[in-house]
Amino acid sequence: MQYSDEEFVKFLGEGSYGYVYLVRYTKHDGSSFLAAVKNSYDQDFHNLQREFQILREVRGSSRIIECFGDKLEQCISSYGNRVHKLLLEYASEGSLSSFMDNYTDRKLPVPMIRDFTRMILQGLVSIHDHGYVHCDLKSDNLLVFPCKDSSSYELKISDFGNSLQVEEKPHYWGIDFPFVGTPIYMSPESLCGGAKKTLDFWSLGCLVLEMYTGVIPWQGVEIHDLATRFRNGEVPEIPESLPCDARKFIETCFSKKPEERGSAYELLFHRFLRREEEKKTEEKIRSSKKSFLLKLRIRRDSKKPMDISEKKPLKLKNFLEVKKMLS
Repeated sequence: MQYSDEEFVKFLGEGSYGYVYLVRYTKHDGSSFLAAVKNSYDQDFHNLQREFQILREVRGSSRIIECFGDKLEQCISSYGNRVHKLLLEYASEGSLSSFMDNYTDRKLPVPMIRDFTRMILQGLVSIHDHGYVHCDLKSDNLLVFPCKDSSSYELKISDFGNSLQVEEKPHYWGIDFPFVGTPIYMSPESLCGGAKKTLDFWSLGCLVLEMYTGVIPWQGVEIHDLATRFRNGEVPEIPESLPCDARKFIETCFSKKPEERGSAYELLFHRFLRREEEKKTEEKIRSSKKSFLLKLRIRRDSKKPMDISEKKPLKLKNFLEVKKMLS
């Protein structure tokens, strides 16, 4: 893809395998757009290429960052090094981590937490359906966009630099660093074996906990102590102050048996993520059912059992004819 002009705007940060700039591109028709451009040198080309291929496969999902173009862009740096560039849509509100800084104690409103959690799961449905595990879900890798027609926000999953195919083993796994992604968001099973979809749900539980409390999971715990805590069956502390349905959701994500965490699609139907109107409807149905059963019981109890003596004798028609038949 060629443009008539490109203008550097500012430095945005670093990804898993490169640094990111904000660039304004001008098309040949005079229109322009902003793009977050991830840059990598030759040594990280394969990682960037892999990320680009995954993004192309899941292209069209509204909950996953969009990439532009049909291939990676290339240029030569001022030092004569070849640079590979991945063009991504720009999130003006930044990462979820920086977005949370706008709120008191970094705690998000409960309706927003539910909405963001639902959006993450929608993205995971697409990722998992294509046979991938993200492996590095964290607040730095979730981008916030303002909704065009309202004052609300939407969330998209980004940074697929550590993503693996289901059951694939990471080539960078080692005893000195036995984690697939960012340790404080990783699950116990990430310490060994291939990547499983349920790994992402543990990370999701950490994210929900972070949005409620405003602090990262395992705060104050040294990274080298995490593996020991996992082997002892420990999980991040879930405050009792959290709503019951939120605690149940996080506990599901932290299930010691990965298969008990369910699937992304199943988690979307968890009570925690039901909208208030859906909960009210459910309560009405439950209340109506209880009322119906109560009335049925009262009606049944009010019926007086018939005494045998009250039963009238049966009248036989054509008694004589019947008698002849029996004789």
